[in-house]
Amino acid sequence: MWPALWAFGTRAATARQNREGHRQAGEGNHGYAQGGYRVKLPSYPEYAESRDKWIGEAPTHWKFLRADFTTSSNKDQISEAAMESLQVLHYSIPNVQEFGTAQIEDGNEIDSAKLLITTRQLLISKLNPRKATLCIAEPHEGLLTVGSGEFVPIIPEGGLNLRYCYYTWLSDKVTKLLSSRVQSVTRSHQRVSPEDITKLPWAWPPAVEQNQIVAFLDWKTGQIDALMARQQELLEKLKEKRLAVITQAVTRGLNPAAPLRDSGIPWLGQVPEHWEVKRIKFIARIGNGSTPNRENPLYWHDGHYPWLNSSVVNQEAVTMADQFVTTDALKECHLPIVQPPAILIGITGEGKTRGMATTLLFEATINQHLAFVKPDPSQATVDYLRRVFDRAYSYLRSESEGGGSTKGAITCEQIAELSVPVPPIAEQETVAAHLGSETQRLERLSLKIESAIAHLTEYRTALITAATTGKIDVRGVKIPA
Repeated sequence: MWPALWAFGTRAATARQNREGHRQAGEGNHGYAQGGYRVKLPSYPEYAESRDKWIGEAPTHWKFLRADFTTSSNKDQISEAAMESLQVLHYSIPNVQEFGTAQIEDGNEIDSAKLLITTRQLLISKLNPRKATLCIAEPHEGLLTVGSGEFVPIIPEGGLNLRYCYYTWLSDKVTKLLSSRVQSVTRSHQRVSPEDITKLPWAWPPAVEQNQIVAFLDWKTGQIDALMARQQELLEKLKEKRLAVITQAVTRGLNPAAPLRDSGIPWLGQVPEHWEVKRIKFIARIGNGSTPNRENPLYWHDGHYPWLNSSVVNQEAVTMADQFVTTDALKECHLPIVQPPAILIGITGEGKTRGMATTLLFEATINQHLAFVKPDPSQATVDYLRRVFDRAYSYLRSESEGGGSTKGAITCEQIAELSVPVPPIAEQETVAAHLGSETQRLERLSLKIESAIAHLTEYRTALITAATTGKIDVRGVKIPA
């Protein structure tokens, strides 16, 4: 029998009165509301209040106790040397975040000791808990299985369901608690104490009920995940459509009857006969920036001059900055002053949404991961040339070599040598106006789909939290085979 860590009194009548008051106030007959979502399932008939204000109330037959009274934590480790020359199944944090599970890696590439995975267990990241990075890990029959030391392992005991544990630590209630207890001040490297994870206070349902909750959540989250996957496919198709529309306009123009000629440039193919093809260095000025020393207050304290990083390529146009440098930084750190309008290009990574180019609409400076292109207005317009860069991204990326964290960095020299189609200025303006209208239409569709995905994600989170905290009773739900 599990030891209770807190005395609690059954206040079923009070709980019923509170819920009845909510119903009379217009909440509805059944359900649990969180984040604007109502989960339309009945609540339990009776609830008990714990003495832990964070837990609050739970169904009367659930047991209030700390997680370490019903789970253990694996602390076995394997050294870096022991993994050499082996193929290793690695539950790293990047692998779990990207793939949801482990990936096979060369042991020679692993440069630190790791957790040794010899039994099925829950791995919960203590790094940046707001991201809720966790997974169920299981040993591979033929491969050494290891996990990052940033994971805290949880092994259920006494009949506790492992997948119920997974949903518990995935719940929004736990995520918010752990996020409130981070020990570091930098947002990108926040850590929570392992004890905050292993000693989680919770109300645990009986084993049979855990199984029912898990079956319900597996079923419903599976449906939600399938819906989100279809929405994601639509987003990808819209990205492809956007690129196709841009490609057609900047390489063929808007007149389908215009005679064509071979441009002599592999990525361009044929272009209208009356168009010119020129290298960027003959029609624009190119440069990139730097990052002033973050430890030097003379460069950052009370800074007022806008400084941009590569995240801006995910915007259709850049209209404001959230970081600023001082005039000392401008003078001493080789920072360019970029006058608007200009094109900004991400040179060390690929934009998450729109590729690698955006339009700068205010005076600013940039870091080393961006390049600026300022066209000669007698040769090319910013709006047209920006669309050319939208199309030229894949070619520049394939030609890049050297720097960058995961992919080669595009250099200013490569941008300067890029050959691009150059229609007459009037035609550039017409093409740019057409593409502005078309990309805005596709952007509106993309935003609707992104909003739908966000709503589904919020609903999924609300459902998990409601089920694992006993706010909804799923015991009577018939789950399809």
